[in-house]
Amino acid sequence: MKSLICIAPGQFEYRDKEQPQPAPGQALIRIRRIGVCGTDLHAFEGTQPFFTYPRILGHELAGELVDTGGAVGFEKGETVSFIPYFNCGTCIACRNGKPNCCTNIKVCGVHVDGGMVEYLAVPADKLLHGEELGFDALALVEPLAIGAHGLRRAGVEAGEFVLVVGAGPIGLGIIALANIAGAQVIALDVNEHRLSFCRNKLGVQYTINGAQEDVVARLQAITNGDMPTVVVDATGNGKAINNAFQYMAHGARYVLVGLQKGDISFPHPEFHKREATLMSSRNATREDFEHVIRCIRNQQIDPLTFITHTVPFKATKDQFAGWLDPANGVIKAMVAID
Repeated sequence: MKSLICIAPGQFEYRDKEQPQPAPGQALIRIRRIGVCGTDLHAFEGTQPFFTYPRILGHELAGELVDTGGAVGFEKGETVSFIPYFNCGTCIACRNGKPNCCTNIKVCGVHVDGGMVEYLAVPADKLLHGEELGFDALALVEPLAIGAHGLRRAGVEAGEFVLVVGAGPIGLGIIALANIAGAQVIALDVNEHRLSFCRNKLGVQYTINGAQEDVVARLQAITNGDMPTVVVDATGNGKAINNAFQYMAHGARYVLVGLQKGDISFPHPEFHKREATLMSSRNATREDFEHVIRCIRNQQIDPLTFITHTVPFKATKDQFAGWLDPANGVIKAMVAID
């Protein structure tokens, strides 16, 4: 079978591999769609933490089930996805119902080889039914689940102001799901194309261009001086993460969904007087995946709106680098394997 391997930052190579033979407890999936996410892009450019090379990227996946691996309720030939975070089941996090931050976690396409292949063996207990979704929509459940988990961590309530910093694919998912939760969403980015997408495709009333506007003044005007009670970073940019501490209301919650390699720095007195809450949000749980699938099936969110570029698997190597250039207007790139 064909595979696409990131052998070093900036370098891809197609290689032939043996089709995997699933071990006991593993299911075998014929991969049909691969969503390209920020993790993949950052790995390609060499800025992704927790990463070693060579590595087969890809964890936003949908395909056809070839071998159920004994998974109850699944049938060969059905459309499936899976939860791409392989946890140990025995560590402190797993015992406390947080497999998404298992101490020994192996994320597909990050710690272990991922889905830029024709066939992939995965733990059978991670399978997700396709629920009549098409391959494209099903491949985008994972990035939307990332956003759903971050919002659940924040405990978003209807009517409150939620500031989402970063309107890339993860940020757009957070925005869409915050809308569903009834929040008053504010989108902050420096890319006017993405802010326009927020307004025109997601119906966001409040957008701020951080490169052109006084962010604090605009937030004060929008919130009648209160500032947002929830701030979510979806940039993974150190400067943006540190700047956002000043955007918090008193009593606010700040959730870091984006990830960067550097330190976080903020003035303790300002943080303390707000009695603010800072939390990270890592991966997602089955509960988040199921919530997203329900939202898609109920037509509350259309993931296909996010797809701006679709390429065949054989063209991915040549086109991948271009998706890093903001001038190309990429929201979400999708790789199709026929």
